[in-house]
Amino acid sequence: LKVTEEKFVLDTLAGCTEYKSLLDVVVNAFYAEDGRYCLIPERNLYMVVCYLATFQLEELGFQHFSRIVKSLDTAKMQKFLRFFFNNLHLNTWIKDEWSHFYDSLYVKENLIDPLLRWQPKVQQLIEQLTNKLNNCATTVKTSKVTQPKEFNLTVPKPRAIPLPLPIHLPVLEKRRPVPPSTYKPPKEIKQLEEIKEKNFQKASDLLLKANTDRFRCATMKPEKREVCYKILSYLKIPHNYFSCSFKVSIHPFQWENETVQMHHPSVSIDNIPIKLNTAAILREGALYQRKMEEELRRVENLEQGFGDPSEFLEWQKQMRGKDLEEQLAEIECRRLQGKLSHEEAVLARQNVIQENKKKADLLREEKAELMHQHAEKRLQEQKEMKELAEQVLEGHKNVKQVKTKLQEYKQQIAQQVSEESGELLRQALKEEEEKAKKRYELIQQIRALESIPGIRHKFVDLTEPGGHGLFCEMSIVELRERLALLKEAQKAAEEEKRDQIIHEKQAKEQLILEKLDQISQFRAELGRAAALKQEEKKRESQSGERPMKDERILNLQRKIVEKKMERKKQAGLL
Repeated sequence: LKVTEEKFVLDTLAGCTEYKSLLDVVVNAFYAEDGRYCLIPERNLYMVVCYLATFQLEELGFQHFSRIVKSLDTAKMQKFLRFFFNNLHLNTWIKDEWSHFYDSLYVKENLIDPLLRWQPKVQQLIEQLTNKLNNCATTVKTSKVTQPKEFNLTVPKPRAIPLPLPIHLPVLEKRRPVPPSTYKPPKEIKQLEEIKEKNFQKASDLLLKANTDRFRCATMKPEKREVCYKILSYLKIPHNYFSCSFKVSIHPFQWENETVQMHHPSVSIDNIPIKLNTAAILREGALYQRKMEEELRRVENLEQGFGDPSEFLEWQKQMRGKDLEEQLAEIECRRLQGKLSHEEAVLARQNVIQENKKKADLLREEKAELMHQHAEKRLQEQKEMKELAEQVLEGHKNVKQVKTKLQEYKQQIAQQVSEESGELLRQALKEEEEKAKKRYELIQQIRALESIPGIRHKFVDLTEPGGHGLFCEMSIVELRERLALLKEAQKAAEEEKRDQIIHEKQAKEQLILEKLDQISQFRAELGRAAALKQEEKKRESQSGERPMKDERILNLQRKIVEKKMERKKQAGLL
């Protein structure tokens, strides 16, 4: 561009960005009302025209502005200028919207008044654009058309009228019989049962395998074996104490508990250590320690005068038992209510089947009437088809004139396409020649750069730093010395940590032995307490009576029996 044109373009771009909020008000309203069918990419075009008309019309002059407008699309410009320079729009909503951004006096004196002054001239420009649009619409280029002569061809024989199709009355399709699958249980149930049997067989095999290979995971490393032997000797338990045999009874729907028989006469079953690892010992020791603290706290409370909570706990146990019985009775009621609703649903279904049979009879009668009407309609349609065939025969006579007109139109289109394709080929050849020249120049420049020799060898001094300008720079020799010092310090720290771990292990072993001593004492006491509790439970179970059934359950059972009898009677009637 020239200097003046470049300055004008830059000033317009800067103005559009500065006054974007004002211009968006007008352009958004135009797209909402008159420009509903305008394209969105043309938004910037309307913004530039709006900016020139509002802020640059006096500097440009009306003649220059009209020349810019006429160079653009006439229909778009005529529509936009007619919307923007509308007297009602300028004095009402445009003025109010622009007053939100600037002072109302400034908007009226500097923006609205100049636009109203230029309005008569702009109105003349809009009339010129409308006249131009009307002239374009009316004037159509007329060209001489060659008039072809008809060939001396033989006249084709008239086509024979097709015979009418025979009338076939519609035949009702045979109703499909009820599939036998409705009266048979589905295959999925059998498949599920087979899968259950397979899974049960797999589970039983796995249980037998697990029982046979139960203590295979208990093989210890030689380091841990010595510690375990020390613990067993401290507890005065022989090493061959844990030889046991398992008896497993398998029920088709329930797994019974495993019974373990220990082969040692001197030790009772309650004092058997099941798994002697450190975590289990510490966990059990902490549990007994917590129980001992709770017992001490209870004794202190009794000394201070607090009551014994055993009576409250017994009352709480009784109340919980009653609540459990009520819950069980409620569950039984719900189950019986579900059964009762099932019986009622079966009765309702039988009633629906009877109603469906009556409806089916009515539908058959309606279908017979519809078939009769359909046959009459088909006869009338065939008569209409005969009349259409006669009209088509008359229309074949006018086909020749239409064919000649089509040939002329196709010849014109072929000439236009050949001319346009020739011009496009010439332009494409020119563009390819220019691209080839540019590629050749680039290749020469690259080859010239590659021909320059480069420095490949470099001497490296290990005692000098890299020279990158960093605070932590050092030479490779210094780096190696520092790494050696760090390795020595790391070895010393590892030796100290190793000694600390050994001391901790010894302390831990001593703690485990103390805990085992406490556990053996607590287990003996707990075994005695458990035996006493079991005797009390046996006495309570012998003295207790079976609770009577709830009245609601008995009523529901009676109703279910009545509904079953009614359903069997209904099935016999069906």
